[in-house]
Formats: sequence, structure tokens, C-alpha cells
Amino acid sequence: MILSMLSNRRSTVLRAVLVGVALVVWLGIGSAGGMAQGKLSQVQTNDASAFLPSSAESTQAAEESKGFVDTETLPALVVLQPADGSGVTPEQLAAVEDWAQAVPDMALPPGNDGTWSEYLVGEVAVVPSQDGEAVLVAFSLDGAKAEDLLADEEGVTDSFVVALRDSLETELGATATSAGELGLQAWVTGPAGFVADLVTAFGGIDGVLLLVALGAVLLILVLVYRSPFLPFVVILTAVFALCLAGLVIYNLAANGTLVLNGQSQGILSILVVGASVDYALLLVARYREELARVEHPAAAMRRALRACVEPIAASAGTVIAGVLCLLLSDLGSNRSLGPVAAIGIASALLGALTLLPALLLVFGRHSRILFWPRAPRPTPVVATTAEHAHVDTAIEPDPADGPGLWPRLARFVGRKARPVWIVTALALGVGAAFLPTLNASGTNQVDIFLTDVDAVAGEEVLVEHFPAGSVQPAIVIVDEADVDAVTTAAEGVDGVESVTPYTGAPAGAGAPTDGAAPIVVNDRVRLDVATTASADTQDAVATVDDLRTAVHEVSPTALVGGASAETLDTNRASERDLRVIVPVVLLVIGVILMFLLRSVAAAALLLAANVLSFAAALGVSAIVFNHVLGFAGADPVVPLFAFVFLVALGVDYSIFLMTRVREESLKVGTRAGVVRGLAVTGGVITSAGIVLATTFAALGVIPLLFLAQIAFIVAFGVLLDTFVVRSLLVPALVHDLGRRTWWPSALSRHQEHGLHKVTPDLE
Repeated sequence: MILSMLSNRRSTVLRAVLVGVALVVWLGIGSAGGMAQGKLSQVQTNDASAFLPSSAESTQAAEESKGFVDTETLPALVVLQPADGSGVTPEQLAAVEDWAQAVPDMALPPGNDGTWSEYLVGEVAVVPSQDGEAVLVAFSLDGAKAEDLLADEEGVTDSFVVALRDSLETELGATATSAGELGLQAWVTGPAGFVADLVTAFGGIDGVLLLVALGAVLLILVLVYRSPFLPFVVILTAVFALCLAGLVIYNLAANGTLVLNGQSQGILSILVVGASVDYALLLVARYREELARVEHPAAAMRRALRACVEPIAASAGTVIAGVLCLLLSDLGSNRSLGPVAAIGIASALLGALTLLPALLLVFGRHSRILFWPRAPRPTPVVATTAEHAHVDTAIEPDPADGPGLWPRLARFVGRKARPVWIVTALALGVGAAFLPTLNASGTNQVDIFLTDVDAVAGEEVLVEHFPAGSVQPAIVIVDEADVDAVTTAAEGVDGVESVTPYTGAPAGAGAPTDGAAPIVVNDRVRLDVATTASADTQDAVATVDDLRTAVHEVSPTALVGGASAETLDTNRASERDLRVIVPVVLLVIGVILMFLLRSVAAAALLLAANVLSFAAALGVSAIVFNHVLGFAGADPVVPLFAFVFLVALGVDYSIFLMTRVREESLKVGTRAGVVRGLAVTGGVITSAGIVLATTFAALGVIPLLFLAQIAFIVAFGVLLDTFVVRSLLVPALVHDLGRRTWWPSALSRHQEHGLHKVTPDLE
């Protein structure tokens, strides 16, 4: 007895030490990671051209084009027009010219020495429109320096745009919505204006998005647990997991090991919070079960971890493997999301399996208080019946016999398995039939914002009064001997406004080039091709596609680049990624499922169900986007991201269900095991699905088309998977197949009976 007491005392001390160490380590992670999380926006890269592969024609053209200029520039365009719609007066034009010439001498933001002249190159161009109703002021930011951070830790580009807008208001009284004494309205647009407005939109990721997601999750957890303490334990786990992910990613991005952009950071926050809470829900649910069986919380936690480690680790491994398939992408933006999301999921897994158990055991023998006022207590076992008198082990109540919603649904699925899976499969098939109507061929740049922004409004005014395609012309690099043939071919393309040899005049400034000799570099000449449509529209992309065909016919060595060409190459790379990555994701997840469930048939069944669910989610989303929300289209990468997240995350819930079904099938047979598994896991998995859908829906608070579409598709898809696929389709299919579900494992050869007699209507 003394040895037993000493052993128990040593175990208690060891548990206390382990809990203390875990809490101290995670407090350190939270302290360092919290600061890193707040600085993630400083290591973002949001330049679309930086993500294109080196093999892309637009990338090659951009590289060769550097030889024609001393410095790569980023245009910041200010467009002004009289508020009353009249022509620009000489007094207004003179005031604008005076203001424009003073801009380079403006002081840098507080904390920085010097003026904006050190970040600007070339002359400031002030160009009245031909109709006399507007004025364009073109500034050229040094492209290399535009990537720098100023002393206030803001980027040069967005700081300069903010400075321009403030100066326009204070010096000219001109803003987008009002006009001062001069009677002028003003907008800052062009590439720099769009970058600044994107930075502003992504700025909500650090604060608003996370607060909305955590607030919504906290509310759901309060309803699920009906406890004042447990929801905060789960939220703390998610927050500390996010700190760990932020700490790792910040250091990797700061050192150039991986690339982080705004969309990746937004998805990271949502993914870590959603996954952390999902894993916590599963572990806490099993811990609660075990607390009703054993006296000491530590023993209950050991049993809960033993049961949950495999499905939680398999779930995390599935998502990690799925997102890492994005490394096969041709686009750096997609490749960057793979490791970013994988680090986030790994952090969520570590938090759920180390920090969460420590928090749940922090009060030792009194840890049940965290479940107050519904703390579970060990219940007496049910006496064995005469039929089972020969069995030594006490028989627990069958969870499928209970009065709750999920036991009733489980019994219904067991009685009507075949009609249930046929009806649900047909319903999903109807949704999937609308998948071809999803327009994912790309969008105009002005359509990516869901709120009114200065750059978009300014672009509309600019296009109305100035040649749209001259602001960012397509660039053709061609052998000097082929200039005439290429010029003739380019001028014959529909949608081409003009073709001009590059002489050093800044694009969009309207500087005359008559009589100036073209610049020749290594026997190559650059041609600027102005399109009828603005460079950031799909019409201009189509024109550039035709331009490439025409140019290559007369000069195979010619290169066509520019903003529209970058968009074209990005779209094509996205289409290629979809064809390549989707099969790889399915293969990887299928292999994981086979090893986890020890069954080829079960893995194939789950994959087929989740692919059907994904197709239905995309089909319904197409209806909503096209006919309800009126979106102009979608980025080609949207279906790829939706597939990776929905299939990987959707399989999670099937893993949670099927691992429990397999556990029960070993005891009572497959058909009864399905009913038991659904009855036991229904509540917790549904709660997890609602949490994950809510967190992804929170992406909708960032007013960008891409994130809003991902938010809807994934949130709707997760709910569809939770309430239809995992609750009805998969259980009904497994019940109908019976033991054949586990082929070729030994379980497929077991008879449909176990320790308990299975009722005839479930056999």
C-alpha cells in the first residue's frame, strides 16, 4: 500500500510538472508570437507579377525590359475634374501645376528625414485631357524603393498615396466627394493607387477579421458547452496556436524563406482558429465522455487522448498534405499558401494536443469545475442481462438508444439507409449540375473591391477622359530587324489603339515622341502597344492574347509583356494548376484514408462523397454569385483554393465519424457501429462544422471579391458536408454496404454481430 501511495504521489507530481511546463512554454510562445502576429503585414508581398514563374512570357519580357530603363517605376496617377462638369479653366490648371511641382518637396511621414523627391524618378507630368474636362498628373515611384518600409512601418507606396490624398485636400480642397474653392474633385489611381487601397483592405486582417471570427466562435461555444469557463479555454488554445503560427511564419517571411501575401494571411487566421476549435471540440467531447466513466480527470484525459490522437492527427495530416500540394503550383502566390497553411494547421494540432490538455487539467482533481454547471460525474454501470451473464465486462448503455436528436437520426438512417443515400446523392447531383455556370475566367481590377474605393472611382474618370490603354501599355520586345513587321501585325489586331517605339518617355504621361529615336538594347527594341480597353480589364487581356498570336507569327523571338500579359499568364497558370493539383490532392488524401481506415473501399467512398459535395457547393455558389450577388466573375484560383480546403476539411469530419464507426464496428458489427458512431459523434462534429463555417464566413468582412467568394464557398460547403454528407450520405452508404465497407481488411470478413445483439431493423 505504501508503494502504491508513493507511486500515486510521484504520478501526481509528474503530472503537475508536465502541466506547468506546457503552460510556461505556451506563455512564452504567446508573448513572442503575439508581437510577430501584429507585424505580419510588414512582410507581405502583394505584387502579382512577383508570383509569376520565370518561364512566363510576361516575366521574360519584364526582365528584358529592364535594360531599356534606368529604374523600374510604379505610376501613381492623380486625375482631377471640375465638380460642375464644365471644362478645366486656366486658373484651375495653373493651380494643379503648382501643386504637382511642389509634391516632390513634401516632407516624408513623421519619423523620417527627407522629402518624397528621393522616392520619385523623372519629371512630374501634368496633362490636360483632349476634351478639356480633366487633368492627369503622373508621378513615377522608384520601383525598387517602393518595396521599402518607412520609419512608421508603412510601405512607401501606400504612404505616398496617403500623402497625395491629404495634400490634395489641404492644398487644393479636392477630394473624391467634395470640391474646395477651386471647384475640383480629385482621385489617386493607377497601379500605386490600387496597391494602397489593397493594403487598406487587407489592413482589417490583423484586427477586424480576427475579432469577428473569435467573437462568433465564442458565442457558438457558449451555446454548445453552456459553461462560462470552457469556451474561454478553447478560445485561448486557438489564440496561442495562432501566435505560434505567426511567430514561425513572420521569421520565415522576413528571411525570404517563404512569401506571404494578404490573402494567405487572412486564410491563415481563419484556418488556425477553425482547426484549433474543431480539434478542441473533439477532444473535449471525448474527455467529457471519459469523465462520466472514471473518477480522476487525469485518467479521463489519458483515455481521451488515446482515443483522439489518431483521428485528430490524421485530420491535421490530411489538411497539411492537401495544402502542401499547392507547392506544385506555377504561381508563387499559390505556392506560398501551401506552407503558410501547413504551419497554421501544425500549430493548431500542437495546441490541441499539448496546451488544451494542460488547461483542462490545471486544477488537478478539481478540473471538473471547468464544465460547471454541467460537470460530468461517473455513472453506475448497467447490470448485465441474463443473455450476457457469461460476459465478465460490464455492458454500457447503447448510445443509439437515447432520446436525443442524433440517436433518433442515427436510428432513422439505419432503418432507411438506401433511400437516404440515394435521395441525398441525387440532391447533391442537382447542385453539381450548375458547376459549369461558374464564371472563373478572371475579373477586371475594378471589380475586386466590394466597397467604393478611390482607385476604382479614379480609374473610371481616367478612362472617360484619357486613352485607357496608354496608362499601362502592353510591351513588345522585338529584334530591331523585325520592328516594321511586328508593328504592322500589332496594328492589325482588334483592340489595339496605337503602337509606339519606346524612346524613354514615361508611360501614361502623354509626352510626345515624334522625331525621337527608339532606344536599342542588344539589337532589340521595345514597342509600347496602347489598347482600346484599360490594361486592368479582361477585354485588354483578350486583346493581348490576340496580340501575342499576331506578333509571334512574324517574329517568333518577340516577347509580349505588361500588366495585361501578366494577368493572362496568371490565368493560364491557374488553369494549369487546377488540372495538375486536383488529382494529386485526391491521390494523397486517398492514401492517407486507406492507411487510417485500413480499407480501400472506405477511402474511395469518402473521397467520392466529398468530391460530390464540393461540386454541389461550387454549383450552388455559381447560382448565388451570378443571380443573387451579381458578381462580375471570379479569379481562376478560386475553384482551386475552394477544392483544396473543402476536400481536405470535408474529409476531416468523415475521419472523425469513420474512426469512431470503426471503433464501434469492432465491438458490435458495421451496421450497428454506424448507428452508434453517428449517435455519439453527431453533436460534436456538427458543432465543429458550424464553427469552421462561421470562421470562414468571417472572411467576408474583408471587402475583396476573392475573399468573399472563398468565404461563401467554403462556409456553405462545410455546412453541406456537415449536415448532408457526414450526417446522411456517408452513414447511409456505409450501412448499406455493411462489412464490405472495410475491404480488404480483416474487418470486412467479420459477421455483423458483436458483444451486443444488433436489432433486426439495423442488420
